[in-house]
Amino acid sequence: MSKQVQDIIARGEARIVDAPAIAPAATPAVNPERDRSFGLPAALYGGTVACYLGFIGITAMAFGNPGLAIPMTIFALFIVAGFGVPAIFTRLKGNDSKPLTLGQFESFGIVTHTGKLAPRDAAVQVLLLPVLVLFWGLTAAIIAALVS
Repeated sequence: MSKQVQDIIARGEARIVDAPAIAPAATPAVNPERDRSFGLPAALYGGTVACYLGFIGITAMAFGNPGLAIPMTIFALFIVAGFGVPAIFTRLKGNDSKPLTLGQFESFGIVTHTGKLAPRDAAVQVLLLPVLVLFWGLTAAIIAALVS
């Protein structure tokens, strides 16, 4: 937790201390283990990409005209690149870790910085925004169809 200390500084009660000494490492790590998969199953990423591309598809069909073809294509390419490049990172040489399978994910959940998450909670956190964006696109398309 953080707290405001302006009043302590203004009263002159703040004190300055030296930074703690850090012991140098005995040997530098030449090749530390790299985990580029975030430990989540690929199905969650696939669902995320499907929701975002679904939003682009819905808006392209609902508001489509020839002037929007290029921007919609560019948006779709950004989404594919935004998830494709990290997918390539997981296959790079030197990445010994593998993402969890769905079975492992359902059995163990995932450990985050703040503690262990149940599989359902982790899936909700990962898919909440993409699903809301998809429903937002559906709602906008329905409203536009009803108004016109």
